Amino acid sequence: MKAALQNYQDRMRRVLDHIDRHLDDDLDLDTLSGVAAFSKFHFHRQFSATFGLSVHRYVQLARMKRASHQLAYGDAQSVTEIAMDAGYDAPDAFARAFRQRFGQSPSSFRTSPEWEPWLVAFGPLETARSKLMQTTYTTNDVTIRNVPRTKIAIMEHRGSPETLRATIQRFIAWRKAAGLHPSTSPTFNVWRSERRPVSPADYSVDLCVGTDQPIAANGEGIKAGEIPGGRCAVLRIVGYTDNLEPAALYLYRDWLPASGEEARDFPIYCQRLSFFPEVPEHETVAELFLPLK
Repeated sequence: MKAALQNYQDRMRRVLDHIDRHLDDDLDLDTLSGVAAFSKFHFHRQFSATFGLSVHRYVQLARMKRASHQLAYGDAQSVTEIAMDAGYDAPDAFARAFRQRFGQSPSSFRTSPEWEPWLVAFGPLETARSKLMQTTYTTNDVTIRNVPRTKIAIMEHRGSPETLRATIQRFIAWRKAAGLHPSTSPTFNVWRSERRPVSPADYSVDLCVGTDQPIAANGEGIKAGEIPGGRCAVLRIVGYTDNLEPAALYLYRDWLPASGEEARDFPIYCQRLSFFPEVPEHETVAELFLPLK
């Protein structure tokens, strides 16, 4: 029974992987039921029963999430191009669907996104993915590495996690203006609180970019700092790197007690090596660093 259940879940997981890899393709029922090797007459009910939403809605949400990231964090594509990428034949149809989900037009969202309705809209997508997409880590996934000291520019986020994406948007705009592209200037997040503290106001994370440039006075409150060098336990995460809490919990709960190591007096942090939507979500990569004595 356990082996049969695992096989069933693997087939469903294969469908989610296929959707994320082929958002620009025709993702009809025949195609996706074939990926899962299930009968097309039952697949839509099996999918809904497993993930809590229909295949059609899952595909819509996945495409709309990519579109919203392209609007908020990028300026290379026009609204019309983003609408076409999201599977809409005309910009006005995309605009109506976008406004219905987020309460804003695409143009308004690009200029000044309201993130609270955005988080609510994509709750079902994240819930669906969390059912079968959790990664199980082992000691073989962790390496101990001596990392160099890195000078950084820091934008602090202090306050509710619900407003973090607005800070990220400001951070991206600032680093673009400063000429600090992710391909040449590494990106770090330093966590100074739990992901979900008892009081949301206590949430604290530093958004950082590696740079040797002097930090001039600026309206965004960017300040200079550094990530100290030294030994670190490093866990590499591939795919769906928005939530690194499960990986951090593995390091603290499982790996650290069994390793005989002691944590050093610096917060856990990550380096983000690739970014959605520049790459599909399942191809995003981050490395999590637990500083050691």
